[in-house]
Amino acid sequence: MSGARQSVTDARRIVVKIGSSSLTTATGGLDADRVDALVDVLAKVRSGGEKEIVLVSSGAIAAGLAPLGLRRRPRDLARQQAAASVGQGLLVARYTASFARYGVRVGQVLLTSDDMARRAHHRNASQTLDQLFAMGALPVVNENDTVATDEIRFGDNDRLAALVAHLVRADLLILLSDVDGLYDGDPAKPGTSRIEEVRGPADIAHVKIGSAGKAGVGTGGMATKVEAASIAAAAGIPVVLTSAVHAADALAGRPTGTHFHQTGRRSADRLLWLQHASTPQGALTLDDGAVRAVVQRRTSLLPAGIQAVEGEFAAGDPVELRDATGRAVARGLVNFDAKEIPQLIGRSTRELAAELGPAYEREVVHRDDLVLLPA
Repeated sequence: MSGARQSVTDARRIVVKIGSSSLTTATGGLDADRVDALVDVLAKVRSGGEKEIVLVSSGAIAAGLAPLGLRRRPRDLARQQAAASVGQGLLVARYTASFARYGVRVGQVLLTSDDMARRAHHRNASQTLDQLFAMGALPVVNENDTVATDEIRFGDNDRLAALVAHLVRADLLILLSDVDGLYDGDPAKPGTSRIEEVRGPADIAHVKIGSAGKAGVGTGGMATKVEAASIAAAAGIPVVLTSAVHAADALAGRPTGTHFHQTGRRSADRLLWLQHASTPQGALTLDDGAVRAVVQRRTSLLPAGIQAVEGEFAAGDPVELRDATGRAVARGLVNFDAKEIPQLIGRSTRELAAELGPAYEREVVHRDDLVLLPA
């Protein structure tokens, strides 16, 4: 067996994400046979007691369409939330009944990006998932569509799955959809081929990545899956992207789908959510010297390097750091309220401490609470 797939077979804790189109009919409503087929695979993988599974499952909104008489996924948030409130109960009930055939208990965990972005929520989510593992239950995770607003939504469960994989310290992420991997073109057209291995961004820089599929019941397309795979791989977690019908092969380490090799090491939880799950509440514009200091020397941001502030935020909120052209170069947790920043702009910490007190002799954004953004 190749080393690439050995990382799959060696994985002890695995996050499996499945999309709406793999669980439901095109008109909405759960496909019980598809759910049972997935559960059969997952129950077998964990039956020996050596592996733990987290299932990140889409399908709540899609499952609620038919019962509410909706022919397609609604575009407005209120009706999406209504469909989710009906469908989520149906979805978890279906999983509960299906896993019960194997004596497996499931625990429902509903998250918003706010839960990942706020440290206390993040810690609570981690503790809940750890306790479910300790008690032998299988966590079923979904975005909390019934309460999430546009501002605090993940937007798709692919990105949620990547963040959950990091949250639970997973050894592997499996992304299941209705396509059996990443192709170098439109898989429906002749002459295209599946990309079996991705060792870094350069391997797929030439690939034109498609959007959501034909069914119209999900939000993610191949672009979101590749983004999620890149997030996980950069955090030290290998990823296999394949179709739901090949789930057993993927989990067994057989050469199916596209294997994304890890490209980085595990980072602090707060840095991953800061980059991928946080919503900036404002922005600080930096002068050229401060941009070089933050980006090239990885220093903290001092008030002397700030030129302008915008937005309304409190100390501890995430903010964007921008260069003079308006390009976001980093994101960080700010140490001052927005209303305090104007009096700090362009001044040294020593000067500020002398005038305003020792509390002002500190960084506006500390380097430990700062992540650089792709150029």
